[in-house]
Amino acid sequence: MNQEWLALMIGNSRLHWGYFQGENLRHTWDTSHLKEVINPIRLPNDYLFFDISSTLPLVVGSVISSQTKLWKNYQKFYFIKLEDISLNNLYPTIGIDRALATLGAGERYHFPCLVIDGGTALTLTGIDSDRTFIGGAILPGLKLQFDSLSSQTAALPNINLPNKLGDRWANNTKNAIISGILYTILSGIQRFIDDWLNKYPESKIILTGGDAENLYNYFQQDNYEQLSNLIVDQNLIFWGMRSLYILQL
Repeated sequence: MNQEWLALMIGNSRLHWGYFQGENLRHTWDTSHLKEVINPIRLPNDYLFFDISSTLPLVVGSVISSQTKLWKNYQKFYFIKLEDISLNNLYPTIGIDRALATLGAGERYHFPCLVIDGGTALTLTGIDSDRTFIGGAILPGLKLQFDSLSSQTAALPNINLPNKLGDRWANNTKNAIISGILYTILSGIQRFIDDWLNKYPESKIILTGGDAENLYNYFQQDNYEQLSNLIVDQNLIFWGMRSLYILQL
């Protein structure tokens, strides 16, 4: 159970890595998409590296087929397909990252659960106590909303994601954009959470993805009454990958 292995989630904008010893996740890091397979695979602090000819298992989930192909010749390559994921009623085109994160949330925090993934796309995914997919929603992620507003208009500036919500009733363009995007997103997510908890009051609500901490902080600043029900866990996808791979050890 101490076997070393690597998890790789190929996301829309980055590669997400996890280094495991058996069931224990020892280290995570992100890299940019690759043009060719790197050799060796190196952790950011350089205390450990893996050669491409190594026998170390590599477990891969992917939403980008061109990036997946780079790893097909790896000696111990395990590719996760949607049908491998032990959840009921998943529709054929649901993202593998979304399915893995939901599986990981349920395995770690129990079913039912609601997963809010603040990545390039912001997704909400609900699973009941029978591990059955109930449904969810997809919308542009926080950064994508800020970027698209500036890129598609002539006079509106590009704004970095702020640390603070600011005033709801803004009196300048920059703050009006911040208010419009953030308060609208938060209000929408809150309605989903409230509706979900009405149906499944014992459910956990787990935030994950690159903007999970930002979302939690915004909820906190907005004095959201369900704040105590929110959990931030950036490693849901890795917990999902672990639950699938560990069966083979």
